[in-house]
Amino acid sequence: MNDTNLQYDEAIKNCIDIFLKKTKDYGTSWRVLRTISVVDQIFIKALRIRTIQDKQVQKVGDDIASEFMGIINYGVIGLIQLEINNPQVEDLTVEAANNWYKKQIDFAKKTMLDKNHDYGEAWREMSQESFADLILVKLLRIKQILFNDGKTLISEGIDANYVDIINYAVFALILIGENK
Repeated sequence: MNDTNLQYDEAIKNCIDIFLKKTKDYGTSWRVLRTISVVDQIFIKALRIRTIQDKQVQKVGDDIASEFMGIINYGVIGLIQLEINNPQVEDLTVEAANNWYKKQIDFAKKTMLDKNHDYGEAWREMSQESFADLILVKLLRIKQILFNDGKTLISEGIDANYVDIINYAVFALILIGENK
């Protein structure tokens, strides 16, 4: 039997490792990104995954798994930016970036565990193609929320969509790791 809790942590371990190494290389240059820019970065990665899935060929070295890891990291950046609520040229320390990252991932993981309880891990029966499509749907929803000046009448906000994006990408990584 698979232990989603451990598999989730393993997927995130690889993502945070990349995030921290890039933070050491580039600093926190991502702090300048506004919500729409974060959304566009995730959109590019999700669309690339979908294109590779459809064409079943790729010409650039980064594989689908690395694109899902990038989606996770940009999703976390999006959550951090929402919470800080002041995109600007500002360099956070590696330690501060790490703390922010862990805080957002803890929130995303708790949400995943709660939903897994209610949905019975239905995601294990989903296809990698569905995860890419659902991520694109969530991005289009965020764009619409931004178009509506950040307001929703009945729907979840931007943060909830980022959390779902992160969790869909983690699920995709878990299934890739299981060769599904």
